[in-house]
Amino acid sequence: MLRLDGVSKSYASSGLPLVVLEKVDLSVEGGEFCAIVGPSGSGKSSLLNLIGLLDRPTSGQLRIDGVAAENCDRHAAARLRNRLIGFIFQSFQLLPRLTAWQNVALPLQYRGVPRAERRARAETMLARVGLSDRSMHLPGQLSGGQSQRVAIARALVGGPRLLLADEPTGSLDSRTAAEIMALLRSVNAETGVTVLMVTHDQEIAASCPRRIALRDGRICGSGDRAAA
Repeated sequence: MLRLDGVSKSYASSGLPLVVLEKVDLSVEGGEFCAIVGPSGSGKSSLLNLIGLLDRPTSGQLRIDGVAAENCDRHAAARLRNRLIGFIFQSFQLLPRLTAWQNVALPLQYRGVPRAERRARAETMLARVGLSDRSMHLPGQLSGGQSQRVAIARALVGGPRLLLADEPTGSLDSRTAAEIMALLRSVNAETGVTVLMVTHDQEIAASCPRRIALRDGRICGSGDRAAA
């Protein structure tokens, strides 16, 4: 599903290169559920941004579902993201003036899916995450847990092969976080979507079948299955 070979990323800082990822080798099979862990500044979010095609590596090779993606231009990256990748963010990233179903339907709108079909598919996905009675609510009328469920529904409505979650439980209380993790595990088991999740929560990381630990822009240890 996902393979990185010698992937590095650096930025210019005061005329000098600032290396945030260095020669990362990583392979993730379809259907895996992985936690990406490490201290602040270790490169977790940078790695997720590269995998999500929100940024491009300085060097190395990146393949997603067999597609060479390291040199995708902006338009090709957008098409690949829309077809293969779903995103979940800590801050939900819901549009405040759109209802729950309209937020969920956004990826389908970008694909040109007719409105009636968009709504039907969005309503079905909201029911899947337990929010069939909240489809007409605005984000400001939802709790944090409900907002995250809407964000998960939006990430899944297009049938992605890869789900990227950046601290999806970071702004939630422990009970709601456990509910969101149970939902993600259920979706992973039922659909086979591959999940990569950045988390600082060691308890949540320990509950994931696989943990990928980063430190100073490198995957710790001799392989990519290092413990947190």
